[in-house]
Amino acid sequence: MKRKISKPAILPPLPQPEAGQAEADVTPTPPLPAIVAEAFVRLSLRQRARMLGRLLASVGPLALAVVGGGAFAKYVAQARWPEIPVSIEDAARATSAQIHELVRYVQQSNPQLFGQLLDVLARDTATIAALGASVAALTINRLAVRGADRGTKQTPT
Repeated sequence: MKRKISKPAILPPLPQPEAGQAEADVTPTPPLPAIVAEAFVRLSLRQRARMLGRLLASVGPLALAVVGGGAFAKYVAQARWPEIPVSIEDAARATSAQIHELVRYVQQSNPQLFGQLLDVLARDTATIAALGASVAALTINRLAVRGADRGTKQTPT
């Protein structure tokens, strides 16, 4: 009785990290929506209402009706206002999961809003004190992206 010998399976090579990627993998930066959602719950209710109003103003009526499980649908009539007035009670009811989803949507649809939001937060010393490391992480991320954008847009002289 002869035994059939099978050939060993050839596995595809494992993906290798690109140059500089190994360092980034060691200390991953949390995604922006997670940072903002975490920071949101540490703000005072008045600051939450103001921040939520700015975030909601940056999305359209359809997103207001859908994002966050429809939690922001009551603001559809004020869609496209420069800032939506949010009550303290509504700001208190907003969960970090709803804020995370809202910020993720805003990040995808209007990335420039993060720069504006950071500028507004940076002017409010009480907010900066409350947010601490979260704002630092956002600012570092923003500066890194800005630096990368400037590096690619420069033309040689």
